[in-house]
Amino acid sequence: MELTYPIKRRKSRAVKIGDVIIGGGFPVAIQSMTTTDTADVEATVTQINQLFNAGADIVRLAVLNHEKSTALTEIRSRISKPLVADIHFQYKLALKAIEAGFDKIRINPGNIGADWKVREVTKAAKERGIPIRIGVNSGSLPKDILEKFGHDSPEGFVEAALREIAILEEMDFHDIVISVKSTSTVTAFWAYHMLAEKCDYPLHLGITESGTLETGSIKSSVGIGTMLMTGIGDTIRVSLTADPVHEVRVAKQILTSCALKNDGVEVIACPTCGRCQIDMIPMAELVESKTRHIHTPLKVAVMGCAVNGPGEAAAADVGIAGGDGRGMLIKKGEIVRRMDESELVETLLSEIESMTGEKIER
Repeated sequence: MELTYPIKRRKSRAVKIGDVIIGGGFPVAIQSMTTTDTADVEATVTQINQLFNAGADIVRLAVLNHEKSTALTEIRSRISKPLVADIHFQYKLALKAIEAGFDKIRINPGNIGADWKVREVTKAAKERGIPIRIGVNSGSLPKDILEKFGHDSPEGFVEAALREIAILEEMDFHDIVISVKSTSTVTAFWAYHMLAEKCDYPLHLGITESGTLETGSIKSSVGIGTMLMTGIGDTIRVSLTADPVHEVRVAKQILTSCALKNDGVEVIACPTCGRCQIDMIPMAELVESKTRHIHTPLKVAVMGCAVNGPGEAAAADVGIAGGDGRGMLIKKGEIVRRMDESELVETLLSEIESMTGEKIER
């Protein structure tokens, strides 16, 4: 692959999901998925709101059977932001979700059934102006493709996606989003890039079944991050075996690290080597936890040594640096106050409140 600097994002067509547009040069959207029983309206609505409050742009719900589908209308009536119905095996559930007013339908080519069932869903979605995400992943490849390519071939993922796209395009349906998620970061990387050369539909990035909070965050950051840094991707979902709020937090950090998002507080902190003479780890963790709700773009430094600390803090909008029981508040490169170590965090939080106009709970 030939890359040039700066890397340009792949051109893709725009697809509207409720009030969020993905593709077409719009910002990369963050998605997550509820873990509640969809039939439990109260629990599901509560978790949906938690995910949106954490920074999700789109939330997906699993619709497993008729019992789960009966709750969709009430859930839809209580949530104004974009909702996606995740459908497997039973095409009629997709029709129910469309009727309930959901903003997008996600289906898998390997398990939704005969082509005519896909066409029924496509017809209903077209009438309502609802996009469809074709979701290909490691566990849902059609049998003939598995026999031809095996589980971890990028070519197999792409062929499965193109086959399903063709069915929708035959019906003159083009509000399509595509994902080709693998548990392998390498397979996913090449599958997405191969697919990107064959169509202009927006791409939903993810590493499926990536693992627990720590390992899954690392694996997703590597997989999603490398694709974003090479211009691929219009919306992302970090799949973790953890509270889905963590999925949103990790996704936000991936976008920030790829310079694709400038929203909220970014805490930079030194890695604590033997030069550190201040109890910095709990300080950095506290500042980060207390400022997650802030939406104003702000780079905040928490530094703990005399070698790199002052210089790194000076590169941030505001920061603290300290050592041997003393410290300083640095704002826009200028030392504005010196103080005891015990005052550093509270002084920094107060300054962040003043700069953003957003309250921080103590």
